[in-house]
Amino acid sequence: MAGSRRLAAVAAVLAVTISGVLAVGAMADRDTRGTRSPAADGERPTVVPAQAVGTDGRADIVLILMDDFSLELLATMPHAQRMATEGATYDNAFVVDSLCCPSRAAMATGQLPHQTGVLTNTPNDPEDPIGGYEAFVAHGNEQRQFSVNLQDAGYHTGFVGKFLNGYRGESVAGVELPAPTVPGWSDWQALSGAAYNGWDFQSTYLDADGEVQLQDHPKPPLSAPAARRDRAYATTVTARKAVEFLKERRPGDPPYFLEVATYAPHSSMGAAYPGGTQFPAAFRDRPRGGGTTGGNCGTRPCGELTLDDLTGYGDPREDNAPTYLLPDGSTAPAPPWRTNEITLTDQQALTRYRDRARMVQSVDRLVKRVRKAAGPDAYVFLTSDNGFHLGQHQLNGGKGTPYDSDSRVPLVVVGPGVVPGTRHQFVSNIDLAPTFEELAGVRTPRFRSGRSFAATLTRPEAPGARYAFFEHTYAKSQPGEVDTDEGSGGTIDLIPSFVAVRGERGLLVRLDLDPSWSGTDPAFELYRYDRPWEDVNVFAEDHDKPYARDLMRRLLRLDGCRPAQCRAAVR
Repeated sequence: MAGSRRLAAVAAVLAVTISGVLAVGAMADRDTRGTRSPAADGERPTVVPAQAVGTDGRADIVLILMDDFSLELLATMPHAQRMATEGATYDNAFVVDSLCCPSRAAMATGQLPHQTGVLTNTPNDPEDPIGGYEAFVAHGNEQRQFSVNLQDAGYHTGFVGKFLNGYRGESVAGVELPAPTVPGWSDWQALSGAAYNGWDFQSTYLDADGEVQLQDHPKPPLSAPAARRDRAYATTVTARKAVEFLKERRPGDPPYFLEVATYAPHSSMGAAYPGGTQFPAAFRDRPRGGGTTGGNCGTRPCGELTLDDLTGYGDPREDNAPTYLLPDGSTAPAPPWRTNEITLTDQQALTRYRDRARMVQSVDRLVKRVRKAAGPDAYVFLTSDNGFHLGQHQLNGGKGTPYDSDSRVPLVVVGPGVVPGTRHQFVSNIDLAPTFEELAGVRTPRFRSGRSFAATLTRPEAPGARYAFFEHTYAKSQPGEVDTDEGSGGTIDLIPSFVAVRGERGLLVRLDLDPSWSGTDPAFELYRYDRPWEDVNVFAEDHDKPYARDLMRRLLRLDGCRPAQCRAAVR
């Protein structure tokens, strides 16, 4: 059974129980703030302020999308910090699924995973793919990309970097097929998956006939000067291609949208050079002569980065086990799902943290170069497809959970008319598509489940969402992935399927503890944010309190929601 149908089955099991429990005392704790007057389907965008548009009256827009970027790394990036000082920073920015491909598909379409059908990183079943690029195409998402809407409105759209897991993944008799054309993009320069390793990859480009062609980017020999090796580094190549796109724009040209998607700081799939690390930085950022404290960690000496920066690192898991909600409204303990052996040592975690900080310095230089080439009249967005845990919650390393380390991402925006400062409205990555469309003066289609936050760029206190929704599907893992169920031989994701809703006061997670595709075993975790992280599951004590009832009602509204319902339920 596909993951979306499986989650729907869990919802059906719980419907009677939860509705009965919530009915008790519902009038006393009803909270309807922000749930009135949901936006009408296809409502017209507001007018973009005159000072916030390009030369032809429509905004130029750049999106810089990082890969597996954890929020603590932002403080190490001097140019990103400058961008934050000059622009809008959203401290409640989240992704709907903290896993690469479902998150990127959701961002591109403004829809939740249960709507895109992209539930995992890999197809799993070739006849009925539930993940990766195959599922993206099979479920008709190519034409739902916001880039198609912008291109149809006259925008020159460009893509550089990492697209979706599995793009160019098909082969016949061991021969890889030509890279397919992706609708919605005037200029298409996707880097192949070999770029995870930093070097020795291919990129695509469109020829005069609009056909996708391949360009080789071979790695220089180890004996070559470090500067030459770094010119062939994936992030450097991505930055160079992005700047070339921007410098080709001329006054009077159509407005443009450019997405720059880095592979950094995702882990490598293999060492490009002898002695490579799991998180390979450019050679200019590495410690000379080895060691763990040298090299370039941006705003701080690498030796000053400690495990204290990783909020929740090593938190005991004994008080995180899920809780069953029984038909009579009482609760009972459920078996824990965090059963993996903790193999990550403190020294390994510290080394990888510092390596990741070195790795993002190349992204920081990209930010500087792209901003300079785009100029002050373009909007530039900086964010990530998901976060990354590295020992937090006693998980070895990875993503996919609803916890802060994985689901919260940076979101910084600069551009004409943007008022500097921090915003506290909740923003999801499905909100990016309608925001880009509003800035472009383009009508947002009915099927977008996200809401534009463009008004908050010029008015920091403008009304916005107060909740974020997450969903995740348990599935097979690729070889070498972390946080796998050891009882499966490392082939199944440790993290169960879940749906979750988060507000200012807490996070409510409904997990399915049954590992089969047909069975269901729902249980809950509830965390309060008057504590520093998700340290203690308080569902048994707090599930009947007003804030928890509010989260439960919203979870029921968001689970399997249709676009208009999704937009209304987070207000």
